[in-house]
Amino acid sequence: MTAPEAGRAPAPRHVIAVASGKGGVGKSTVAVNLAAALAQAGARCGLLDADFYGPSVPLMMGLRDGRLRTGAEGRIRPLEIHGIKIVSIGFMVPEGEALMWRGAILHKLIHDFIHDVDWGECDYLIVDLPPGTGDVPLSLHQAIPFRGALLVTTPQAVALADATRAAALCRELGIPLLGLIENMSGLVCPHCQGHVDLFTPGGAQDLSEQLGIPLLGRIPFDPQIGLCGDLGLPPVLAQPDSPTATTFREIVLHLTHQLSVVAA
Repeated sequence: MTAPEAGRAPAPRHVIAVASGKGGVGKSTVAVNLAAALAQAGARCGLLDADFYGPSVPLMMGLRDGRLRTGAEGRIRPLEIHGIKIVSIGFMVPEGEALMWRGAILHKLIHDFIHDVDWGECDYLIVDLPPGTGDVPLSLHQAIPFRGALLVTTPQAVALADATRAAALCRELGIPLLGLIENMSGLVCPHCQGHVDLFTPGGAQDLSEQLGIPLLGRIPFDPQIGLCGDLGLPPVLAQPDSPTATTFREIVLHLTHQLSVVAA
């Protein structure tokens, strides 16, 4: 793994990528709520929105009008809310405008977001990766040593196939796979409280066994998740007693265990 530039290594102890290989599976929702659950548990947490072409973290965290500024020492100051330090390209590009950067410019931006941000003392830095296996994950890998990656999928076959590609990328780069998270894992009927499968069940469990990694949790399909995202308040904080919040807290417990396994 490529080492960070001497003297400019970021402070976070555990840098964790959240990847999917495919858009639309709720990867950013998972990243935001994982960060919120970690902060709720008392961890010092940062959140890097590296989905440069579709930054959604500012909206999900209620910071759509936020702007990045530099401190007296010339380093970028993250915005902070709910005990989470946040950096996103969405704080630099007006909402609704397209980001059409690539190549050297994009690589320089990634370097700045890693090494020129005053992350302070962080236990965890959650990195929301963009979909796919292109420039951004490769540049991030060159800029920072990931402790591991979490894969997010839905039970759909097409999402599982793309999660497999994301797993292959991580393994090619030497990034340990910490586990799989199944999002939109069925619906609780509001009338009878029974479980309704929205997709073919069992796919994530099969994939976790195929990849040899644990299935850390199944997040139910809950319309309140989308509503909370639109309102800028993660459901882990807005509805702490909900099944969704409970699942995220369980995933955090499994994640910390997996980190200890990887470190052993």
